Amino acid sequence: MSQPATPPRHPRLRTLGLLAPTLLLAACTSSPATPRTDVAPPANAPQVTGPLCAALPTGTDPGNPTFLAGQPVDQALRWIPTLTTFEAAVRTSGVLTDLPTGAGVTILAPSDDAFAAKFSEDNWDDLMTRHTDQLRTLLKAHLIQGTHPIGELADTGTATTLDGTTVAITRNGPTVRLADRADAVCADYQATDTRIHIINAVLGPLPTTANDSDRAH
Repeated sequence: MSQPATPPRHPRLRTLGLLAPTLLLAACTSSPATPRTDVAPPANAPQVTGPLCAALPTGTDPGNPTFLAGQPVDQALRWIPTLTTFEAAVRTSGVLTDLPTGAGVTILAPSDDAFAAKFSEDNWDDLMTRHTDQLRTLLKAHLIQGTHPIGELADTGTATTLDGTTVAITRNGPTVRLADRADAVCADYQATDTRIHIINAVLGPLPTTANDSDRAH
C-alpha cells in the first residue's frame, strides 16, 4: 500500500513529528468503504430469459441486468462477457452513430461463439481493419429501429433490420428463432433506449469462412 508523503518539518511545528507514527498507523490500518453487494435487485428489475442467461452475471454481480439498464448502449455491451467480438465490431465501425436520434434500437447481438463459427481469423481481421463498410452493413443486419422485447418481436412475426432485410421471427420452444438461423439465447437486456437480445448465430449475407482449425476466437 502506498503511504502518504510526509510534509516537510517546520521549525515551529517540530512536535508534530511525534504524531507521525500514530497517523501513519491509522492510515495503514483503516480501509476505504466498499459498496454493498448484498442488496437484492428491485422487484421491477429487468428480466432476461433464455438458456444462456444462467451463465451470465445475475443478482448483484457486475454486469447484472439491473445495472446495465442504466447504462448507455456502448457501455452496456462492454459488460456482457459473451459479446466481446460484437462490442469490438460496434466500436470499430461506429455503426451506432447511424441510428436515428431518439428512436431507440433493438440489438440482435451474436455471441462470441457465433462469430467464431462464422468467420475465420483472417477473414474477421480483414473485415475489422480493411473493409469497415462491409462490417457496418453486417452489423446493421443485427439492428432494428425501436426498442422491442423479444416477445413482441415473436408476436409480430417479422422485423426489418437497418440493412433493409425483413427477418422472420417465430417461437421455437423456450426460445425465439430469427431468420430460421439464430435463436435468442438470452433476451431482453435493457440499456438506455435499447433492448439487447443475445443470439447464437450471425445474420446477414456474408459467407461462412470458419473451419475447425481456424477460428475467429
